[in-house]
Amino acid sequence: MEILLAKSAGFCFGVTRATKMAFAASAEYGRLCSLGPVIHSPQLVAKLAEQGVEVVDDVEGLPPGAVIIRSHGVSALEMQRIVDRGLTVVDATCPFVKKAQKDAACLSREGYTVVIVGEADHPEVRGIVSYADSGPVHVVADARQAQALPRFDKIGVIAQTTQSHENLQEIVALFLKSCTELRVFNTICDATKVRQDEAREIARQVDLMLVIGGFNSANTTRLAQICRDIQPQTKHIETADQVESGWFSGVEKVGLTAGASTPRWLIDEVLARVKVLVK
Repeated sequence: MEILLAKSAGFCFGVTRATKMAFAASAEYGRLCSLGPVIHSPQLVAKLAEQGVEVVDDVEGLPPGAVIIRSHGVSALEMQRIVDRGLTVVDATCPFVKKAQKDAACLSREGYTVVIVGEADHPEVRGIVSYADSGPVHVVADARQAQALPRFDKIGVIAQTTQSHENLQEIVALFLKSCTELRVFNTICDATKVRQDEAREIARQVDLMLVIGGFNSANTTRLAQICRDIQPQTKHIETADQVESGWFSGVEKVGLTAGASTPRWLIDEVLARVKVLVK
């Protein structure tokens, strides 16, 4: 059996940066809290907990000392509250997310109705929304939701950094027909497109596709859906022990990819498990 492993599988730049900052800060400060998980990988978050990094859900629950800002960022109000409390801030917000926050603020100040293409309940999107505080802001997940919006004269578009280019383009095309002025900031991370394109290419060649990453990871879930649209035999897993031997019956080629929050050691464990099962 042939195994095709995506070259782009695993940590992106922003996640690598946030993870290194979290381990370094835990060593420096001893006790460290993160406002929400640093990245969407339960297994990596568990390893950070072993080093003294505690996940706290809200600013009020943060004890005195140091706090690390997760890779997805936090809202403007949350950041202000952290500063007001005099906490030591280790800002691990992905630079691409930071750019999206600044672009949203810019569009809002300049009088655009801001439309964010993404998932309304995702922490990254909630954070971006908070920076567009000078006017109306809407979040749409797809073209159907975009089409349901009323007509606006000036629309400014921002994308969640892990969105697909196809989804953004479809929504932008709709707005071109319905407003008099349209400004678009393509805030999708380049690594996202590379990862998604490679996943599509592999999914077309295999009989079974394994997508590794946290079930709470938006980019991994999207990657699994992209693969599933091409190869229905796509399985989204978090760990090697979730791989089932029955999946490989009649399979000649299996593909593996992983989300941007998936540590390399998890990928290696899945790869090793697959090799054992297909002997």
